[in-house]
Amino acid sequence: MNDVALMVCDLHAGYGGEDVLHGVSLRVTRGSIVAVIGPNGSGKSTLLKAIYGLLPIRQGRVALFDTDRTVHELAALPPHRITALGINMVPQLANVFPDMSVQENLEIGGLPIRHRFNGQLEKVLTALPQLGAMLRKRAATLSGGQRQMLGLARALMSDPSLLILDEPSAGLAPMVQNDVFAKIRAVNSLGVSVLMVEQKARQCLTIADYGYVLEQGRNRLEGPAQSMVQDPEVVRLYLGVRRT
Repeated sequence: MNDVALMVCDLHAGYGGEDVLHGVSLRVTRGSIVAVIGPNGSGKSTLLKAIYGLLPIRQGRVALFDTDRTVHELAALPPHRITALGINMVPQLANVFPDMSVQENLEIGGLPIRHRFNGQLEKVLTALPQLGAMLRKRAATLSGGQRQMLGLARALMSDPSLLILDEPSAGLAPMVQNDVFAKIRAVNSLGVSVLMVEQKARQCLTIADYGYVLEQGRNRLEGPAQSMVQDPEVVRLYLGVRRT
């Protein structure tokens, strides 16, 4: 288990009396990017919410593995406790405080590590240098791509070992989407493991190391991301025919 950062086993979760996830399992290898794709309604975002403590887990296991082999069981923990253990999440919506400046957003993100805020800020701005010139701007004045970058940076300020991203390219223009995926690579280069859900399946798999396909709340396919991009069944069912 030395190379495993996160393990999810036989996860069941949902809303009201209905399960959305029916025994989903996955693992994130330390330092890797793992993509979760699938059609609308397959349970992708529900999976992330359950992992991060935003949705009660009805059955199954979610475990975080530290580098010293300490195992943290996350199933009954609230989000702030999960953040303190080294996981942070960037939701699809409401991922910044619009009435605050970029600097203030980063300061809030760094509250869990306030004693070493300056060092972490320098590390984050090295990975996302464009934010350095925007520190005094109100987040509400930023473009969609800049807000997404700020959302990434704010989550990184807690110095997570694992970052969870829920559709980071949603609502962005194609050129901006490409920039966001490049930023995710930059974040990963800091040694941060990434678990991401994306509708832009092909682009997501292109930057990922491993991929999972969910369908109707269950595991449908999995494998090395680059192999999945070339897999005829994955292409036919989930990626579509690429236009030339």
